[in-house]
Amino acid sequence: MDLKLEVIVLPVSDTDRAKAFYEKLGFRLDLDTGAGGDFRGVHFTPPGSGCSILFGEGLTSVAPGSVQGLYLIVSDIEAARAELVDRGIDVSDIFHDAGGVLFHGHEGGDVTHRLAGQERLPGRHPEGASYSSYATFSDPDRNGWVLQEITERFPGR
Repeated sequence: MDLKLEVIVLPVSDTDRAKAFYEKLGFRLDLDTGAGGDFRGVHFTPPGSGCSILFGEGLTSVAPGSVQGLYLIVSDIEAARAELVDRGIDVSDIFHDAGGVLFHGHEGGDVTHRLAGQERLPGRHPEGASYSSYATFSDPDRNGWVLQEITERFPGR
């Protein structure tokens, strides 16, 4: 079976405000359809990604801002963070976890759950370990995004 994640529906309170944010973020606008009725779908794709986001009116009953821990994979966390800051995005400082890989949710850019042995420490992982350096940001509704630096994939990925 060949399964691929294609679209994540984001709950937002203001479609036009969300559209402006994701344009500023540098995502590609794929579709904006159904404006003016009970349904509107706005579809964006992050650069180089095979998975897109969809938001608008009449798409979900989930509360705006309730989606957390959406990961954007980058090969250079410092460059990616700097580019987002240049675009006017409020991004956290770069951090890593003492316990290694981050396995918990985020809300508004802050870690909400920790596993035993994990502590948020400032800066990139000291050895530059792949999967171990992060920065976070939120959209205007507080849907939470994580930048994760991956320079070497786990075997089989």
